[in-house]
Amino acid sequence: MCFKPACNEMSSERSVMRQARLVGIMTRIRQILPLRLLAAITTLALLAALPAAVRAAEQPAPSVVVVLGDSLVAGYGLDESDAFPQKLEKALLSANVAVKIINAGVSGDTSAGGLARLDWSVPPEASAVIVELGANDALRGLSPDATMQNLDAIITRLQERGIKVLLAGMLSPPNMGRDYEAAFNGIYPALAEKHDIDLYPFFLDGVAGNPELNQPDGMHPTAQGVDEIVTRFLPHAIRFVSELADKSALR
Repeated sequence: MCFKPACNEMSSERSVMRQARLVGIMTRIRQILPLRLLAAITTLALLAALPAAVRAAEQPAPSVVVVLGDSLVAGYGLDESDAFPQKLEKALLSANVAVKIINAGVSGDTSAGGLARLDWSVPPEASAVIVELGANDALRGLSPDATMQNLDAIITRLQERGIKVLLAGMLSPPNMGRDYEAAFNGIYPALAEKHDIDLYPFFLDGVAGNPELNQPDGMHPTAQGVDEIVTRFLPHAIRFVSELADKSALR
């Protein structure tokens, strides 16, 4: 039995205790909730960034390809951006082929010149080389045997370094005579077969002899001429560089 004053006092104490517990609970909630909310936000942010991080990790490093050649690739008479290597790189990137192309073209170079500068023209990071040499050999009437020996040595040394080669062929000017023409024109198919490498039969295909696509000298392509070369060369380049990426992925 509880007297009224005592009952009122006990009821008041219980009310105070309930309020104190409620205040303690609310304080604890206010302390914990921001931490949990922060953790949840952080987790969501990490999950949202994960696909991009995975994509970045899966993105293959670009293959480094050197174009070793003469004025036809150096961009003689053209803006730097209109040279064959630069335009080929742009076309390959547009085709979603990861590549970095280095222009190692030197105007006036012969096959002997290319061989002499081979080691410093092709850096260690190169995984492939497009060899475009021999046009000046033919224009100067140099021995086809010497041209073949130089190109053979270039290809051999590149392969010894584990570098893949695409050989861009050249044709002799018709005024050199049939014997010279036959000997010179046979160089590129023979080397491609010997070394089991890719061959693009004639670098100036579709451009040689076309005044609208050549500069006034009749030998060097205009910017539009380079576009034509790139368009015809591109399917070979896509296959060539894609094989590099496939080989790299297997390592």
